[in-house]
Amino acid sequence: MTWSFSIGRLFGSEIRVHATFFLLLLWIGAAAWIEAGPAAAMVNTLFILALFACVVAHEFGHALVARRFGISTPDITLLPIGGLARLDRMPEDPRQEIAVALAGPAVNIVIWLVLAVFVAAPDLDAALRPGDTGEGFFARLAALNLFLAVFNLIPAFPMDGGRVFRALLSIGLGRPRATEIAARAGHLVAFLFAFWGLTGGNPLLLLIAVFVFIAASAESADVLLRESARSMTARSAMITSFETLAPGETLSAAANSLIRTTQHEFPVVDEGELVGFLPRQTIFAAFGRGETGQRVEEVMETDVPRVDLHAPLNDVLDTMAGPAVAAVAVVDRTGAFLGYITRENIGELMVVRGR
Repeated sequence: MTWSFSIGRLFGSEIRVHATFFLLLLWIGAAAWIEAGPAAAMVNTLFILALFACVVAHEFGHALVARRFGISTPDITLLPIGGLARLDRMPEDPRQEIAVALAGPAVNIVIWLVLAVFVAAPDLDAALRPGDTGEGFFARLAALNLFLAVFNLIPAFPMDGGRVFRALLSIGLGRPRATEIAARAGHLVAFLFAFWGLTGGNPLLLLIAVFVFIAASAESADVLLRESARSMTARSAMITSFETLAPGETLSAAANSLIRTTQHEFPVVDEGELVGFLPRQTIFAAFGRGETGQRVEEVMETDVPRVDLHAPLNDVLDTMAGPAVAAVAVVDRTGAFLGYITRENIGELMVVRGR
């Protein structure tokens, strides 16, 4: 995800933090300092960190159960409004999807029970007051873990309850129709949050509303895309007319190719063999730094996924799930480079076919 950076790995998944998360910490700390002084600012900042540790645990609940079904989780990203576990794919078996979806809230319920039984009784009112220390700290943490579990069980995308809702509906209606209904429920929830935020003057609720609406729409679009791609192969979406670059060319020469064509990515070929890709963003960045004399091989992306010409298009979509994948190379059975696929031309393919 753009604007996020890694802070380490745990259980085989990379933990990433979005830059805006620190804006949340700054806002919480400043608000508590103004209202109750520096001690309150420190306590509230530590509280947010503890709460987001619980959010990470929630996401690992999804990740570890998904792993039992052969689905890996490359990374987990912390955002100001929660966490996002990026699964390689969502299980299409309704029972598996329900298990993965419920694992996250189950972790929050366990944390709530442990804190409530052994540390402090939950106190949701205290969660809204700055500067609590001692038992108040853990009472707030217990209450918010219970809130996270209940909130995530709302039967609408992108909440976990929405995935359970979709899985149950898909048994009788099929996955595309079930996804459409769960996404519409997500849109309804988004409008309710937006109305609540506007009438109550709460900007955080407006932010949540925007996130819920966008995420619900994205989930619906992804499932419809995959349903349309079921009968297609990599050959259907492959770009076959393109210009290539040589590893020893300068970025100035690459810029001329960028101007001359409409390509966003340039395959880098050495003696007929694909050795990398050069995205146009890399060319722009180099020009911004004044490094136009660099050679293509110094800045190209060398970790290029490859798929067989006859691979199902849904496998290509799975390969492109990573945020850093600019393009997927298409090869024949001997490994010879034939063409490449990008997200944009898959979208164009679906438009042309009227899907």
